[in-house]
Amino acid sequence: MLFPISDDNSDRHITPYITWAIILINVLVFIFLQGMGANIAFTYAFSTVPAEILNNTDIITDGKVIRDLASGQSFQVPGLQPTPIPVYGTILTSMFMHGGFGHLAGNMLYLWIFGDNLENRLGHMRYLLFYLLCGIIASLSHVLFTAYTGADPLVPSLGASGAISGVLGGYLLLYPNRRVNALLGWLIIAIPSWIALGMWIVLQLVSGFGAIAGEADGVAYAAHIGGFAAGLLLVKLFDRGEPQPPPHRTQWISRRY
Repeated sequence: MLFPISDDNSDRHITPYITWAIILINVLVFIFLQGMGANIAFTYAFSTVPAEILNNTDIITDGKVIRDLASGQSFQVPGLQPTPIPVYGTILTSMFMHGGFGHLAGNMLYLWIFGDNLENRLGHMRYLLFYLLCGIIASLSHVLFTAYTGADPLVPSLGASGAISGVLGGYLLLYPNRRVNALLGWLIIAIPSWIALGMWIVLQLVSGFGAIAGEADGVAYAAHIGGFAAGLLLVKLFDRGEPQPPPHRTQWISRRY
């Protein structure tokens, strides 16, 4: 399995403030507002619930106990909490929350690797709008997929994966041959981005078809696919072309005689 760890940033000319800010916000929300996963009430209140989006209604449910037939253990599953903002607003808030350390770390690593190049190409504000729009489309893709497949519409979804998938789609279209350093076992190899990201989207498609067949694993693959497609289709609308490097300053040295 290939695992990207870095890419070629030799042509980056601006500091990726927006990418860094998004990463920082995600980390701070997870630590201080989600209580590193312990604050279930906050997480369930601000996650996207497909049934709420489809009906524009805040739904509150009681917690329940679920018994795992394989292990025999019982788990307390919390109910949906009151949402103190319009339910459509959760499409945005859910983009900055995560289900655990692994979920957060994986998403932020991909954003760290690929986001700065796209921000360099689009510019700060265009990149921010592109990121948020891809995240919104990704979340709505999951909502529609849930309605289409008849999956449980009361299961909340959260994470930056959909928006980051849009970043990956835009990156692939603009930089298909850029060198990406990836781990292959214990080796670090350099591969073009179309291989690294192509393998990633194929995995999402295969897993998404598995979800349709009932092999759900708790991952909103429709959001990944929808976000990736949005990135591919929309990035040219936000693209300002290859940025020009800043002019080199010539230092004039004079001596007094």
